[in-house]
Amino acid sequence: MDIIKKSVVLTSALTPYIASADTPDRTQLPIPDVRPQTYSQLDVRDVQRPDPTSRVKAPDGAPNVLVILLDDVGFSQSSLFGGAVDMPTLSALAKQGLMYNQFHTTGVSSATRTAILTGRNHHQNNMGSIAETATAFPGNTGVRPNYIAALPKILKYNGYSTAMFGKNHEIPAWETGPAGVQTLWPKEVGFDKFYGFFGGETDQYQPVLIDGITRIKTPRKKDYHFTEDMTDKTIEWLNLEQSYNADKPFFIYYAPGAVHAPHHAPKEWIDKYKGKFSMGWDKLRQETFERQKANNIIPKNTVLPPMPDFVPRWDSLTADEKRVFERQMEVYAGYLAHTDHEIGRVVETLKKNGEFDNTLIFYIVGDNGASAEGNRNGSFNSLAFYNGIDEPSSYALENIEKLGGPESFPHYASGWAVAGDSPFVWTKGMASDYGGTRNAMVVSWPHGIKKNGQNIRSQWSHVVDIAPTVLETAKLPFPKKVEGIKQIPMAGVSFAQSFNNPDAETDHKVQYFELAGNRAIYKDGWLARVTHWALTESSANFTTLQKDEWELFDTTQDWSLSNNLADKYPKKLKEMKKLFDKEAQKNHVYPIDDRTLERMNAEIAGRPDAMFGKQSLTLYEGAKGIPENSFLNIKNKSFDLVAKVITDDVKNTNGVVIAQGGNFAGWTLFVKNGVPTFEYNWLTYEYTKVSGSELKKGENEIKVEFRYDEDGKGGKGNAAGLGKGGNVYLYVNGKLAAKKLIPNTIASLFSLDDGVGIGEDEGGAVSLDYEAPFTFNKKIEQVTTSIVQ
Repeated sequence: MDIIKKSVVLTSALTPYIASADTPDRTQLPIPDVRPQTYSQLDVRDVQRPDPTSRVKAPDGAPNVLVILLDDVGFSQSSLFGGAVDMPTLSALAKQGLMYNQFHTTGVSSATRTAILTGRNHHQNNMGSIAETATAFPGNTGVRPNYIAALPKILKYNGYSTAMFGKNHEIPAWETGPAGVQTLWPKEVGFDKFYGFFGGETDQYQPVLIDGITRIKTPRKKDYHFTEDMTDKTIEWLNLEQSYNADKPFFIYYAPGAVHAPHHAPKEWIDKYKGKFSMGWDKLRQETFERQKANNIIPKNTVLPPMPDFVPRWDSLTADEKRVFERQMEVYAGYLAHTDHEIGRVVETLKKNGEFDNTLIFYIVGDNGASAEGNRNGSFNSLAFYNGIDEPSSYALENIEKLGGPESFPHYASGWAVAGDSPFVWTKGMASDYGGTRNAMVVSWPHGIKKNGQNIRSQWSHVVDIAPTVLETAKLPFPKKVEGIKQIPMAGVSFAQSFNNPDAETDHKVQYFELAGNRAIYKDGWLARVTHWALTESSANFTTLQKDEWELFDTTQDWSLSNNLADKYPKKLKEMKKLFDKEAQKNHVYPIDDRTLERMNAEIAGRPDAMFGKQSLTLYEGAKGIPENSFLNIKNKSFDLVAKVITDDVKNTNGVVIAQGGNFAGWTLFVKNGVPTFEYNWLTYEYTKVSGSELKKGENEIKVEFRYDEDGKGGKGNAAGLGKGGNVYLYVNGKLAAKKLIPNTIASLFSLDDGVGIGEDEGGAVSLDYEAPFTFNKKIEQVTTSIVQ
């Protein structure tokens, strides 16, 4: 007989889970299979046929769940929440659903994502920052413990189909490679299907993608864009489910890389916004603020604080600067609108398949606030930011027609980010300010949300509340054990009671925030905080942890955090600081690590390294798709490359021997018409190339020696003195063929996703002399990379 029977019809969509003698114990997962009956009869014809055995089913009426998470979108950038970017899909869902204007994230990507999928605070998940900046300390190791099972696994064990499309960014950097431990890969955390990428960002035109547990070839179709591709895959999966599992609820996590840098969008979408931002960021922020008040997104008594000093006033800019900055915002707006359009295709599929009414949709407009990582000028190549380089706006001006296209890797200027977080001051990364942590959210569920004329909800909520809300609406209990491991309680609380009651009490009473020293504590409307640093060029002006000054705000009267009450209510501030200390210790926030870009370096951060201290690494044919954190760290060091290749036709020998990085930063050793070349691409600003003598028929040895800062004739590096130049020497079969100075080198990061490959340059092409992947057409015996002390 079926292992699940329902003796009582649950009349309310929000009826809580109640176990009975006829229902399985869902508090321990997986639910044990029914033990088979033992028979004594020899002949099957002599036995009455039993009911067919079935797998665990979801509770009757359990909704489908679709969690949509955008990337780097400010609270006010959508037109629905007062901004200038039209997002009709978001608006349509809100019209028949609900808008939440006090929903909060952690302030940064990886931390928010792991909190959404687990219902636990980001430090409980050991994701105190982004995956690439993990350290050795609890709360920041990047490795989610097995006593925290992710929501997709809970749902899968309870009869759901599960799928994830888009950006992951939750896997420890040293475990993302093809040979890495896969315990935190999407397949292992509960997703039946995964199609997307692992890092913090990817090139939308030439992405590095994973399908399931396999890295696939970068798609190279005309007019390709990843958001469109992942949407196609989402729709295909939905249609397959409708064809074969129509009676089974599904959980989809749809998380595009949009609109994180690089800001890439089809030109026709960018051009829709041509001339729409000529007013500049000062006026855009003011106009947004007025619309927010008029539309009751924020209270009428909200004050708009001044823009921070690091943002220049629009009227002070030159005509050329304005031209560049306007186009940057047009690109971003087109990217955001294009993404909303693609989400609309998913929603239309749900309607076509008859699943829309019973699909609980969370449309979360950003995993943190708008990003100011472009600094004052924005950039044509956003990798400059990660390497401590300030790109002059003149570079983008020279390439303005390419912005948003495949030849760019852009980010907008920080002024647009501040305007996009109206009515707040700060931006992404500022865990102490709502500009970094408050994001717009829309919830739709026609079957479970009965409209009563009020569609704005102001209950205070947080990303950790998503998972418990899903469990309540699915009538599922929190599992005490998963795969034999006792689970720690969820930090979040369900806000499902607000679906049909606009006046429902806020159940989320206390919440801490922390990111690299920025920290805050919320309790019952009060917020105490420390603004320790900002993602701007002025961050060096901030104090040490020991000298930080706390501020205090009454958010029930001061929506935009404009009136510091620390001096007026010292006892309240003391109480809040004590509460933060308690929450920090409980959630493994201490010790606080306020380093930022330095933590991109595993040696400085003290996290595990896939190389385990190796000074030399030999790779063979087939070694491809190796992430940067799974390869020798040769940045800011001297190194040797020794490649052994065999050819039977010298003139027709072509292809990449080894390459690291992609279009916008990297190095490559390739052969063209039998002649080997080593080329270094410094952020597309400088290409340094050395070519050798022709190979010979048979076995060949190609050797590259790079000597960092040799003679001190290269550049001075970035502000930290990293990324200096050096001399490169190219040897062919033991003879020096060429020598040249590489003026500048990459200090911190070649790419967040485009790694190392033997025999091809997958993803983007490092060199302008070939098109990726430029596969080597002869034999590579081995390539050895060694760090020279």
